[in-house]
Amino acid sequence: MTTEITRGAAVSNLSPGTAESTPPWNDLLLTSAERADALIAEMTLEEKIGQLVGLWVGADASGGGVAPHQADMTGTDHAWADVIDGGLGQLTRPFGTAPVAPAAGARSLASSQREIMAANRFGIPAQVHEECLAGFAAWQATAYPVPLSWGATFDPDLVAEMATLIGESMRAVGVHQGLAPVLDVTRDYRWGRTEETISEDPQLVAEIGAAYVRGLESTGIVATLKHFAGYSASRAGRNLAPVSVGPREFADVILPPFEAALREGGARSVMHSYTEIDGVPSAADERLLTGLLRQEWGFEGTVVADYFGVRFLERLHRVAAGPGEAAGLALHAGVDTELPSVDAFGAPLLEALRAGRVDVALVDRALHRVLRQKIDLGLLDPDYAPEPAGSGGGELDDGILDTADSRDVALRLAREAVVLLSNPAGTLPLAPGARVAVVGPLADEEMAMLGCYSFPAHVGVQHPEHPIGLDIPTLRAALAGSGLDVSHARGCDVTDIEPEGLEEAVRVAAAADVVVVAVGDRAGLFGRGTSGEGCDAEDLHLPGIQADLIEAVLATGTPVVLVLLAGRPYALGAYADRAGAVVQTFFPGQLGGQAIAEVLTGTVAPSGRLPVSVPRRPTGGPGTYLTAPLGARSGVSNLDPTALFGFGHGLTYTSFAWESATVVNAADGDGVPEWDVTGHAIVEVTVRNTGERAGTEVVQLYLHDPVAQVTRPVQRLIGFARVPLEAGAAARVRFTVPADLTSFTGLAGRRIVEPGDVELRLARSSADVAAALRLRLVGTERETGPDRALGCAVVIEQADPTAEVTQ
Repeated sequence: MTTEITRGAAVSNLSPGTAESTPPWNDLLLTSAERADALIAEMTLEEKIGQLVGLWVGADASGGGVAPHQADMTGTDHAWADVIDGGLGQLTRPFGTAPVAPAAGARSLASSQREIMAANRFGIPAQVHEECLAGFAAWQATAYPVPLSWGATFDPDLVAEMATLIGESMRAVGVHQGLAPVLDVTRDYRWGRTEETISEDPQLVAEIGAAYVRGLESTGIVATLKHFAGYSASRAGRNLAPVSVGPREFADVILPPFEAALREGGARSVMHSYTEIDGVPSAADERLLTGLLRQEWGFEGTVVADYFGVRFLERLHRVAAGPGEAAGLALHAGVDTELPSVDAFGAPLLEALRAGRVDVALVDRALHRVLRQKIDLGLLDPDYAPEPAGSGGGELDDGILDTADSRDVALRLAREAVVLLSNPAGTLPLAPGARVAVVGPLADEEMAMLGCYSFPAHVGVQHPEHPIGLDIPTLRAALAGSGLDVSHARGCDVTDIEPEGLEEAVRVAAAADVVVVAVGDRAGLFGRGTSGEGCDAEDLHLPGIQADLIEAVLATGTPVVLVLLAGRPYALGAYADRAGAVVQTFFPGQLGGQAIAEVLTGTVAPSGRLPVSVPRRPTGGPGTYLTAPLGARSGVSNLDPTALFGFGHGLTYTSFAWESATVVNAADGDGVPEWDVTGHAIVEVTVRNTGERAGTEVVQLYLHDPVAQVTRPVQRLIGFARVPLEAGAAARVRFTVPADLTSFTGLAGRRIVEPGDVELRLARSSADVAAALRLRLVGTERETGPDRALGCAVVIEQADPTAEVTQ
């Protein structure tokens, strides 16, 4: 029986945690669903929709802080007391809006939570979310490498370790949800948010992304997958442009990372994309957010709106006549929570509900999911108290977000992400004591290490009165501290168009034994940088006159080490073959300068591999390695899209021999190993370090399907393994490959495993195949289900280092 209660009235038998009566929503003996149902039955309409909105305190109503259109949707004067009266669903970025000392911020957040709990009849706190793409986006929090660097490591375990530390730091100050990872597969390098993506390959995105989710969720933080789905495939690489992908590309390239992160990572939240695909915005796409996500994949968590995404249905997509209609479309599609602040889900939704234009059942459906998640987080437990936990349950201090452990992981990740693209003359490692000129706009720049979603670049730049909050050694400082004789000239800025500084750079370079030229991007938002959200590129020329700087320094005749600190790959074909060495990094985090210097000096051997291809030319339609035969070079077009350095490429300071590549499966009558369409293939290779120092090889496994019922990529990554080896050591690497990994979307629109001949290619990169092993899939074509295998099992065993090497 439901008791009619006036909103705001104090009712003793509903007070949570009393000895006399524990309300069912606080009863730990009931399931989360039962507790949520009991609470919903007691709530007024206003209380219900209050749980479906966030509140962004301190957001810049001028629109200059975060995004265009921000003023439209944060300018309304929402008084704190009015919004929290009756309950509040989420608090938006209390640490990520302005610089706040961690300990003070945690205490302030706890105080706000007590006010929120006191202002509603049921004592429900808000769920607190923050950005955490390259670390917790808070002042004085460790700034890790960006996701493209995660991809360059080919190291899911290290990414999971990083995510665990990020989650622990967020949990310690009272945060519940992180808006990460980005699982968009890179499709066009010109897109400004390329730096936020992990790779151009869906398998690498899936494995690295799922690892991040596992780490974050292991700490109790709700991971939020974004952007669901197709955001990175926008036309011409323009942010928030329409997406033109067919259902097959959508199913086989765009969706797999999300499926993996849900099934193997355990993510509890998904953020809809700003995307519209074939005229349907994601925020209003019931087939996507309910049909696929919930009914087919079985997702039971919450779907949150990308910031302002509900109102964008009216303002940008124009599929709704007003905010109330936009709210109804979003709820019907499956959006549960409007972020970042009260807007369409506030008064407009309430009016639409009272007028009967939106069904209250849609509110109850979303509310049930929201409350279940809060219950699962312990926010409705009788003993819940919003006090910050601290790093170990003790008193908080301001160093809690940037610890020795987090800096250690940030450094290890940055080291593994440095990619040595070329070193033809052995210019690297640099000779001890060498006279090194360090030139370029990013040679002595702290911000060169940080991506758009790091706190200093995302928020800190708007608060110049505050220090950056972190110790970030520049590349110049790190090299100077390594015993080299370092000189310096800036040469130009990232976006300079005037050449005044080039003369000094040439003078400094000419007087050195070797010159390190540091060029690339400046991360920013909406045109305030050359990389980052809303900072799309017309082509893949280096910004400004950085190419002129490179040419001027090359002309001196001094050996040049070209170091890219960027958020996307740039075309290097004009000068890469004239440089003594080329090193690619992608915003490597606060200790990136140290990591790069260690690689340049040989203290650390490079082990990174390209997560995206490096193009030869800056124009001609940027494309990834994941292409069908017609996407490659042909005799019917004068444009050659062949990459200068292919996906997966990377060198080191030692050499490796690959030997005895074999298929373990039994062969049929003509000698071709058979692979049942329901079974596994096992392939093995021995990798031997034949050089004089330790190093790491990255063994990559690609699938080539020469004939299929629909066009397929020439090859695609299906597995990989990092293999660290001492000089002279060897390892046997075994991949157990389920036939499910050969599946694709067939003619009938179903994902199938098709019988026929295939190749498993053991490769150093997509452009360097060591062994192509033919197999024959046998049996009857079969459809895969929602339980299909998503990856290989990999075993690495020590091998006999004295065995004879045979290529």
